[in-house]
Amino acid sequence: MSFAILANALTMILCMAVLVQSVRMMRSLRTVKDGALTEVVTALEKATAGARSVLSEMKMTLGTDCAQHARLVDQAKGLRDELSDMIGIADAACERVVNVVGLANALRTAETAEDETAEAKAESEAELV
Repeated sequence: MSFAILANALTMILCMAVLVQSVRMMRSLRTVKDGALTEVVTALEKATAGARSVLSEMKMTLGTDCAQHARLVDQAKGLRDELSDMIGIADAACERVVNVVGLANALRTAETAEDETAEAKAESEAELV
């Protein structure tokens, strides 16, 4: 078999494949021409309109909700600062109460010791007499 015959046979096979693909493409173009394209475009328009409405609703929701949340966060920060101040005041008051209780206990102990000393002294004087 010569090279020319082999090349011609290969060219015929490729031409037949091109013809098959051309027939398939013509069928697809007829389908699009008959109305499938208009249906696709209509469906795309509906989807686009739905997406636009959803996006506009999301923008409105995010705009109002985000502003409201920002205000709430600012109020919460203010409350946090006030609570922090109140906690500081309460801690200082507790420290003062603890100090006063400590002093009162020390005074009571000292008075008790003085009373015991005075009683012991009185008893010792009474024994001497």
